[in-house]
Amino acid sequence: MIAAPVNSVHLKYVSLGVLVLQTTSLVLTMRYSRTLKEDGPRYLASSAVVSAEVLKMFACSVLVLMENNFSLQEMKQLMKEQVVKKPMETLKLAVPAGIYTLQNNLLYVALSNLDAATYQVTYQLKILTTALFSVSMLGRRLSLFQWLSLLLLMAGVTLVQWPTDSEGNAEEQKVLTAGSRFVGVMAVLMACISSGFAGVYFEKILKETKQSVWVRNIQLGLFSFVFGFVGMMVYDGRGVWQAGMFQGYNFVTWVVVVLQAVGGLVVAVVIKYADNILKGFATSLSIIASTLISYFLLEDFNPTRIFFLGALLVISATFLYGCERKPASVVAIKA
Repeated sequence: MIAAPVNSVHLKYVSLGVLVLQTTSLVLTMRYSRTLKEDGPRYLASSAVVSAEVLKMFACSVLVLMENNFSLQEMKQLMKEQVVKKPMETLKLAVPAGIYTLQNNLLYVALSNLDAATYQVTYQLKILTTALFSVSMLGRRLSLFQWLSLLLLMAGVTLVQWPTDSEGNAEEQKVLTAGSRFVGVMAVLMACISSGFAGVYFEKILKETKQSVWVRNIQLGLFSFVFGFVGMMVYDGRGVWQAGMFQGYNFVTWVVVVLQAVGGLVVAVVIKYADNILKGFATSLSIIASTLISYFLLEDFNPTRIFFLGALLVISATFLYGCERKPASVVAIKA
């Protein structure tokens, strides 16, 4: 009688740790991989997106196989019934798949031009875009505290992006200028908008049908792979023909690909054990961890008082927005 609640508490805190680890490690490794000095060519971001989609489809296929007691015949029949015989339902996923592909490429652009801490704080604007699309597309109603938290969120992100007159580290300023901070910020903002719309659109589709969430994600992955591959050949086709799709890949690159592919799966599974307060803790700890690691290890970030104030507002807004919401159901694995 006592063991169940204890195990439940343990699962919550394990979920908290997994969320913090996944969120922080993906951002930091992606940032590190885009700034790492190498002798040869740097890996293509478009190629990494395609590789992650392939790995994600494989992971979802394994999960579908597990749901069907490892019976290939049952899995084949399920895919035929839910995918082949329902082409219009499958085609609906082309929209979020295309947007998710764009979003994933934008994240690489953002982290090529912004330090991990600034990216982490700014990317929390996806809470705002998701809320606005939920109100307009799903007819949800937000409480007064939630609207106030969204205003607080915007204020915090604005402060984080506020220009300062501090001289800072000359080398850091040179890197930021070369990387074009403006490009990074615009990439994050576009990613927030695409994340909000695609997430709500995908949730709406899942609520309209009773298909397996993993089957839906396989369908989503198929379209994402096609869009990602076409995008790779359009923008990086010459580089692919000359040096191959996996040019510049190293251990760090594969870590980024794996984290991007399976990270969403892990979060989707564990998030049902963590309430909104714990998710707020996870976001806060991830921002703090990213700030410390960016400053001490990556040495590409010099925090200011304005940044700390903005980050504090964003963290407060995250708690305030989640405190009155019910725990979200597992509907999507896209980050």
